[in-house]
Amino acid sequence: MHRQFKIYFNTLTMIFEFKKNKLIPLVLIGFLLAACEETNTSEPQQLPATFTFDENLAIEYGKVVSASFEVTAKNVARVDLYFNDSIVQQWKKPSGRISFDLDASYYGLGAKQLTLKSTLIDGKTFSDSRLIRINSDVEPEQWQVKIASSFPHNPLSFTQGLEFSDGVLYESTGDPNRDGSTMVAQVNLKSGAITAKKTLDGNYFGEGITILGNRVYQLTWTEQKCFMYDKKSLEMDTKDFSYTGEGWGLCNDGKSIIMSDGTERLVFRNPTNFQIERTIEVYDKVGPRSKLNELEYIDGKIYANVWMLDLVLVIDPNSGRVLAEIDASDLATVGKGSGDVLNGIAYNPATKKIYMTGKYWSKLFEVTLVKPSV
Repeated sequence: MHRQFKIYFNTLTMIFEFKKNKLIPLVLIGFLLAACEETNTSEPQQLPATFTFDENLAIEYGKVVSASFEVTAKNVARVDLYFNDSIVQQWKKPSGRISFDLDASYYGLGAKQLTLKSTLIDGKTFSDSRLIRINSDVEPEQWQVKIASSFPHNPLSFTQGLEFSDGVLYESTGDPNRDGSTMVAQVNLKSGAITAKKTLDGNYFGEGITILGNRVYQLTWTEQKCFMYDKKSLEMDTKDFSYTGEGWGLCNDGKSIIMSDGTERLVFRNPTNFQIERTIEVYDKVGPRSKLNELEYIDGKIYANVWMLDLVLVIDPNSGRVLAEIDASDLATVGKGSGDVLNGIAYNPATKKIYMTGKYWSKLFEVTLVKPSV
């Protein structure tokens, strides 16, 4: 009988005897824990094949870099290189250091996991995994915001979403004080007056909105609910959608709903059931661009406010590349006043005009985007 088994057997016998008297001394529990700890002190087994590079190897999209792994065992029958669940390369009976090419174009932007799976002659398998980071190959253009005109904006509105549909401006607000200030509203552009609204109670902190078809979709921050309303009447639908994680911003490309959650990820969802269709990660040449907040879809590109910054990113919806950075600091200087951060960008496709505002701002601005001359 093994020593550890004797310890367990004797200890359990003692516990049984003491339990009859409803007494289990703390010293006995400590003895059992010490016995368990003794059984977990075995030496870690060396992997038969391991990558030779560290975590977070950064590669620029489109580039091919040389990588390698080291085979330390003599009984390795096969080594497979996996990306997600797919084998991308295979070696039979490898030995020593093996070099291979990593083509960043294959993986797409973002943090990706590569797994090296080695199979021994007896059939046993071992895995070694590494995260690699694929950065963008595009240097973002630098754009500026120029004010064309200004309109009144409700200074009590903690703006979370801003969008036009059929010439009508819709706005959603949050509720920092949890007093029932969350709403979806139709707003008169010229006067800033709220012409119709639907509110939620203080249990919900409203976030971004988007309008697709006859529905207004509204996220909540941490409540993991997406509410829907009739576009004209703002009557709430009896059905809502659930999702995992936080909700920040919304827009749509005419087919899919695009959602931000405060990270560098943008999720494309089916508007009929809110199921995830695909996900992109937003990267520039340096790395991920997180804190993506309120969104707008303009001429085939995603425009994303960056939380706590006077900055809007222009994003390729296919790859996640940051194509341009829009500096809105001059706009914030003029418009912020005693309000909060820049948040809210809306495009009116009927007039091809862009509007921007912020949380608790007293003005909403029509703006033009000044791009670098070629």
